[in-house]
Amino acid sequence: MEETYKDRTSLVKGAKDIAREVKRQAVKKVNKAVDKAQDGYTQRSYNRFQDEEDDDDYYVQGGNYGVEANDDEGSSEATEGHDEDDEIYEGEYQGIPNMGQGKDGIVALGQPMHDEYKDRHELETERKADEEELAQQYELIIQECGHGRFQWALFFVLGMALMADGVEVFVVGFVLPSAETDMCIPNSGSGWLGSIVYLGMMVGAFFWGGLADKVGRRQSLLICMSVNGFFAFLSSFVQGYGFFLFCRLFSGFGIGGAVPTVFSYFSEVLAREKRGEHLSWLCMFWMIGGIYASAMAWAIIPHYGWSFSMGSAYQFHSWRVFVIVCALPCVSSVVALTFMPESPRFLLEIGKHDEAWMILKQIHDTNMRARGQPEKVFTVNRIKTPKQIDELIEIESDTGTWYRRCFVRIRTELYGIWLTFMRCFNYPVKDNTIKLTAVWFTLSFGYYGLSVWFPDVIKHLQSDEYASRVKHFRNEEVSHFVFNFTLENQIHSNGEYINDRFIMMKFKSVTFEDSLFKNCVFEDITSLNTYFRNCTFVNTTFYNTDLEQYKFVDSELINCTFFHIRTGCQISFDDDYSAYWIYFVNFLGTLAVLPGNIVSALLMDRIGRLTMLGGSMVLSGISCFFLWFGTSESMMIGMLCLYNGLTISAWNSLDVITVELYPTDRRATGFGFLNALCKAAAVLGNLIFGSLVGITKAIPILLASTVLVCGGLVGLRLPDTRTQVLM
Repeated sequence: MEETYKDRTSLVKGAKDIAREVKRQAVKKVNKAVDKAQDGYTQRSYNRFQDEEDDDDYYVQGGNYGVEANDDEGSSEATEGHDEDDEIYEGEYQGIPNMGQGKDGIVALGQPMHDEYKDRHELETERKADEEELAQQYELIIQECGHGRFQWALFFVLGMALMADGVEVFVVGFVLPSAETDMCIPNSGSGWLGSIVYLGMMVGAFFWGGLADKVGRRQSLLICMSVNGFFAFLSSFVQGYGFFLFCRLFSGFGIGGAVPTVFSYFSEVLAREKRGEHLSWLCMFWMIGGIYASAMAWAIIPHYGWSFSMGSAYQFHSWRVFVIVCALPCVSSVVALTFMPESPRFLLEIGKHDEAWMILKQIHDTNMRARGQPEKVFTVNRIKTPKQIDELIEIESDTGTWYRRCFVRIRTELYGIWLTFMRCFNYPVKDNTIKLTAVWFTLSFGYYGLSVWFPDVIKHLQSDEYASRVKHFRNEEVSHFVFNFTLENQIHSNGEYINDRFIMMKFKSVTFEDSLFKNCVFEDITSLNTYFRNCTFVNTTFYNTDLEQYKFVDSELINCTFFHIRTGCQISFDDDYSAYWIYFVNFLGTLAVLPGNIVSALLMDRIGRLTMLGGSMVLSGISCFFLWFGTSESMMIGMLCLYNGLTISAWNSLDVITVELYPTDRRATGFGFLNALCKAAAVLGNLIFGSLVGITKAIPILLASTVLVCGGLVGLRLPDTRTQVLM
């Protein structure tokens, strides 16, 4: 009898040892050969144990082993020699594995397979099923929360960020002439300012969009808008052109993340039936940003008297005041964003159920209080969260220093953004990404290309008209005369000026050719586009003028004296209506977007996104042919307004389609990539169309109409998202 009990005790201890060994081998994930041998040994031991159990009343309860003796002696003998290290606590061991469960993992009887025993394909399949269930449930939750005060508050906060993006695009064109003159930028370097800003926006759109899918929409938007605001303010104070370019580059890099993050953020708090309309209303803030920039430029930049200087080294002109004013929408959005919560859809996507539930409850309670129904209770108790798949990150051993840790963290985040971007080309979103790439590129190329072509053509027409009114004076002989008035748009050839005085004068677009100046005095002279070509100066004095050496082309100066020459570039808008005209044209072109915005917002959910996208792009392409009849400034401005009014519907519908076609875990990344492509197409369009100004109309018209019509036809092949929930 005693030997029998000892055998039983040994068998129980052996089963415990087997159980611990099985668990250890499962965690370590040994190779299949070891798994197979272990399974065989486990099964044989289990069969032997089951035979003894049938004979001696051992039993299994819920997967945990317990021993029940027939008498007191058996009970005491069974526990004899018990070691606390061998204690099997509840939940620690869930039974002997079942051979029928396959070779991919070893799990307990009656228990689900643990995640560490599954391969990545199984985990991704489960996550996809969870995401589909979450999408349906989340739509019902948002409908229960309603559309009210919370969405409108977020609408205006995100609208300020989108307004800052619109301002950034217009700021470059408005400050470029003044900045070039103030910083004495040669013509060879003047084109860098516009290109560098678009380069920063292109990189920023991709980076911040990817970061929004990693750290959250609110967090990413706060950081990118802060970067934009800081460098925008800094750029208004720097004096050197190189440092100014650096500041505008990082300012563009910051604002590049506004569009993809804003639309991803706002779409995730809107119900299906409200999404298209309210995203279209949100697009209106980009137009407001353009109007704001045009109005501020019109009101501030031409007022040269607003400037001040600190010696000759520091100059603060009115265009710098304009740059500061244009940074105010960005600062306002940063302040307002600090009071807004993170997107609950994003929090659910990364498994933060409790935080998402609290925010959804906040949305519900805010809207119900605004409706006068504070007693209405948020009925959702549990929300489905997708299965989280841990990413294994290899960290180097030499990360003890802080800068090494920062480097590893940055490299890891960038690699994560790249992986998310590559998933945009995986099934089932691969085809949609390719089609969206074609539509974004063609629309951006045609829109921005013609947008820069229109103003340049208008300026070209103005220049031709101005040149047609030039006055010619030949063989003048003037002596002992005092010139104290303004000379403008004149050409003086073969003249002789003896003992004349030029005092308190302004020369604007004046050219002297083959002329003689003898015993003359030039005092307090301000000149613009004024040159002396092949002229001779004898015994002439120059005092307090801006007539520098480069203005004397192939001229001879004999015994001449210069006192207090004003070097550098001089800004003056006196008697110059062209600056006002440029701002006014941009103001009208931006204001013409208003009817298109209203129409697209009202019809987005009625006629569908695809109909609006394809129809708007095709009509925009057809409208390009009306440019054949643009022979005057007023007609070109009318064509510009018509073109902008038609294309805005395409932009709005494209924004809505983009956020609805991508799932939450790569929505901002996909949008950021497409927005970066938009900026690259804009730079390409500016270069190509800008080079054709004054040469021919046929190529720009045919090129723009072709790409717009082709892009619209591709857009019609996209899936209709009007009735879909937000995946």
